[in-house]
Amino acid sequence: MKPLTETLKSRAETEKLFVPYIMAGAQGLDKLEEEIAMLVEQGAAAIELGVPFSDPVADGPTIQAAGLRAFAQQVTLKKLVEKLQEIRSGAPLILMGYSNSFFHYGIKELVEDLEGTDVQGFIIPDLPYEHQELVTPDLGDMALLTLISLTSPTERIEQLAAEAEGFIYAVTVNGITGTDQQFRTDLMEHLAKVKAVSDIPVLAGFGISTSEQVKKFQQVCDGVVIGSKIVRSLEEQGTEKTGELLAEIFR
Repeated sequence: MKPLTETLKSRAETEKLFVPYIMAGAQGLDKLEEEIAMLVEQGAAAIELGVPFSDPVADGPTIQAAGLRAFAQQVTLKKLVEKLQEIRSGAPLILMGYSNSFFHYGIKELVEDLEGTDVQGFIIPDLPYEHQELVTPDLGDMALLTLISLTSPTERIEQLAAEAEGFIYAVTVNGITGTDQQFRTDLMEHLAKVKAVSDIPVLAGFGISTSEQVKKFQQVCDGVVIGSKIVRSLEEQGTEKTGELLAEIFR
């Protein structure tokens, strides 16, 4: 069992999990350690760090804009790795980005350079399950997390869940990320189906931004992923106020 899987499974036995997403370097890489510390203080079981990319097909306007701010400050995956070699997070970190970024760096080289950091997994939204062998031979102890969409038939859900690591990212909407989402009427039934076939934590993500939504999804899932709400707050209000916002959401 990969270290990330073991950690999250153990924690999910006693509490609901909160996994935040932030765009690494959107406020500058010098702010990253402060942002991570705030998220850990607010109970983050793990933290997704977005890698800025020029064509973020799964990201809504808020995260796209954050990626552009990171680009404007010349944030690259290489510079992010160098920063992560310097800091300790207090929670497992997960790099979330698009396949071009990882392949350009080199999977083997990336895993080697992350040795000794707190990074324990990757999320690569545009890497199909059928092509995972392009990265898995070089991952070592790194977990490769699985996204399950609303359109996945039962047979595929079972297939994906059987080999999933870390946690299952159960996508709650069809389309891009963002806080202004309309959830399908059969969403809870879908999430319950994923949860029923998974041996690892299942977290709902995409479009979750309120305390009411968190409580709703916690009824059927092991926790939630929140991204755009946090990314926007960090830009508009800064780290301290974002911590207060999260405390209110999870009150």
